[in-house]
Amino acid sequence: MITHIMDTAKAIIQLVVDFFRLLCLMLRPRGTLAAENLFLRKQLAFYRERNIRPRRLDAATRLALVGLSKLFNWEDALVVVQPRTLVRWHREGFRLLWRWKSKPGRLPIPEELRSLIRRMAWENPTWGEERIANELLLKLGIRVSPRTVQKYMPKRPSRGPRGDQSWSTLLRNHAEAVLACDFFVVVTAMFRVFYVFIVLEHGPRRILYCNATDHPTAEWTLQQLREAIPCGHGYRFLIHDRHGVFSQALDRSIENMGLRVLKTPYRSPQANSLCERAIGTMRRECLDHMIPLTEKHLRRNLKEWVAYCNRTRPHSALGPGVPEPPRGSPAQLQHHQHRIGAGRKVISRPVLNGLHHEYGLTRCAA
Repeated sequence: MITHIMDTAKAIIQLVVDFFRLLCLMLRPRGTLAAENLFLRKQLAFYRERNIRPRRLDAATRLALVGLSKLFNWEDALVVVQPRTLVRWHREGFRLLWRWKSKPGRLPIPEELRSLIRRMAWENPTWGEERIANELLLKLGIRVSPRTVQKYMPKRPSRGPRGDQSWSTLLRNHAEAVLACDFFVVVTAMFRVFYVFIVLEHGPRRILYCNATDHPTAEWTLQQLREAIPCGHGYRFLIHDRHGVFSQALDRSIENMGLRVLKTPYRSPQANSLCERAIGTMRRECLDHMIPLTEKHLRRNLKEWVAYCNRTRPHSALGPGVPEPPRGSPAQLQHHQHRIGAGRKVISRPVLNGLHHEYGLTRCAA
């Protein structure tokens, strides 16, 4: 590619030089040009008698010879190649010219419209090229052929004959109506094993409930769900794994509460990924930095951590945001990007005895 560009640049430079030479020659007297022409012909005749073959002509020389042949009768002056060769060069030049002028094929649509088609295809996985073309025509007034839309649609792996959505997409579509629950183990300083039970809301990523016990049973788990889920709730689904504590009787009681139970596949914790992620965050940012002494100590730390996680800790999945945002967010209080506004100061409050801190803005005392 680079070599081709360099050869093209050299040919253009050579043609420009030859053009200026022609202008200079046109300013000279006619008699002088005739004498110089005869002088050059004598030298060419000498090389012709010796049968000396010139080197292969480059593209710039071919174009120059084709252009100059239009100015005079060139048949008697041509020496280096056969006449049919010069005619072939002339035809090839015209062929390239008309190929460039004709520009076969349709003109490409604007880049902005191509980006819009790709965006609509990614945001709506179930839409085909005809649906996107109709959407562009009816809503935006842009007439595009479905075949053109198909040309610029991104290629994605097939998800079945109907293009079914993935499990994560299904969860996002029902996030506000989905709850997830799970157990994890905590060991105290006296080597007592406690099972921590959490209930998580998928939509706002809020930990709805958290408690611990040393002997989890189906009855105890059902009681925790009754305390966590209020009456008149708008939830529709509850996700849990296939642990033995989630018995059939427990699932029937959950369905009587107006929830449909979704069991994750065997050995597939990723099917309950949001709850697993919340447990991992609780371990990394809370339980891995302390050793619970008693059951009461464990529950107090969990309660404080849950309050901090729901009301203060930023969640990247929310934009970032917090599940329970307080009134008067920093975006409403702060108008400068890199400095604190006048009359305000930063305050901090320790969480879990200084393991974390909450920060906020307050007005300075007058």
